[in-house]
Amino acid sequence: MQSKVYFIRVSQADPVNVVADKLRTLIDNSGVLNFSAKGQKIAVKMHFGEEGNTGFVRPEYLRCICEYLNLKGSNPFLADTNTLYRGKRTNSADHLKLAYGHGFIRENVGAEVIIPDDSVDDAVMDLRINQKFIKVAKIARLFIDADCIVGVSHFKGHIMTGFGGALKNLGMGCASRVGKLMQHSDVAPIVYEDKCIGCGECKKICPVNAIHIENKKSVIDGLKCIGCASCIAVCHYSAIDVNWESGGNILQEKMVEFASAVMKSKKGRLGFFSFATKITKECDCIAKDDPRIAPDVGIFSSTDPVSIDKASFDMVNSACEKDIFREIHPNRNGLKQLEYAQELGLGSLDYELIELQQQ
Repeated sequence: MQSKVYFIRVSQADPVNVVADKLRTLIDNSGVLNFSAKGQKIAVKMHFGEEGNTGFVRPEYLRCICEYLNLKGSNPFLADTNTLYRGKRTNSADHLKLAYGHGFIRENVGAEVIIPDDSVDDAVMDLRINQKFIKVAKIARLFIDADCIVGVSHFKGHIMTGFGGALKNLGMGCASRVGKLMQHSDVAPIVYEDKCIGCGECKKICPVNAIHIENKKSVIDGLKCIGCASCIAVCHYSAIDVNWESGGNILQEKMVEFASAVMKSKKGRLGFFSFATKITKECDCIAKDDPRIAPDVGIFSSTDPVSIDKASFDMVNSACEKDIFREIHPNRNGLKQLEYAQELGLGSLDYELIELQQQ
C-alpha cells in the first residue's frame, strides 16, 4: 500500500525566510500534524548539531513547527539524547549549552529544549520488543511518556548506515547511551596496516581509550571498543573500517528494531519532516562544517518514516543523476534499514510523492 509523502522544493539560493514560508505551506497542506490536540505533550525529536557543524535543521524552521503545535494548544518540546563519541553532546549540561549556542532557545523556537540525563535510572525505560537482535530496548523515557512524536531530520550521508534520515533519528536518536552501545556492539573496527601511517588521530578521539600505537600502526582493542565509529570518521587515510556484512548490516537492523520500540505506542501520533538541504557526506555529529555532496532538493513530510526516507533518497539521487550515497560510502547499503523496517511493518517502500507549491 502506498504512503503519501508531501514535498516542496527548496533551493540553496533561498533565504531563510523563504524556506520558512515553504515549510509553513508544507505543514498546512500535508496534514501531517493533524494528530496534535490541546494539552498533548509533543516531543519534537531532532539533532542540535555538533560544535562547528552547520548542517543541522535551523531553529527558524523548528519555530514554524512549534508555532503550529502551539496554536493547536499542544505543548511541544525539542529533545535529543546524549552520544557515545567524544564531543559536546556526551552529557546533558554540555549538550544543552551547545543547543542554546546554535540558537535553540525558547525565544527563538517557541518551545523548551530537554536533554535527558540517562545516567539517572528513571530517565530510561526498558521496552520489551523481542525482535531478532534486540529483546529489550533502552529508550529515553521522555519519548515514551510523550503523547506524540514529531521527527525532524536532516537527510545526509552517514559513515555507518550509508545515509541518515527519519528512521535513524528515531532508532539511534531516541536510545539511551546504553541503547546506542547495544546497537554498535557488533561494529568493532579493523585497521588496514598498509594504509595506516600511525598519525594517532584515532587514538585521540576514542572515548574509551581502546586504541594505541604500536610499531607506527594503530591497534584497536576489541574488548574495550564500543563500536561508536569515531575512529572511522576521523581517519584521513581510509585505514579503519568494519566488516560491513557482519557489522554494518546488523547495526542498521538493530537501529530499526529500536525505532520499532519508539513507534510501538505512538500509532497515529507520529509525524516526520526531512530536510534534504545542505546534504553532506557525514552526519551532523561531525564537528566541522562538512561540504555539500549534492544540490539542495527540498523538504519532505509524511506519517511514514520508511516512505519519507525512500522518497528523500530517491530525490537526492535523481538530482545527482547517480547513487551519491553509494559513491561516498561504497561499502554501505543504506537501503538495508528501509527494507528491514518495511519487513517489521514500520512503513512502506512504495510511496506517492505529492509536490506542493509555495502559496
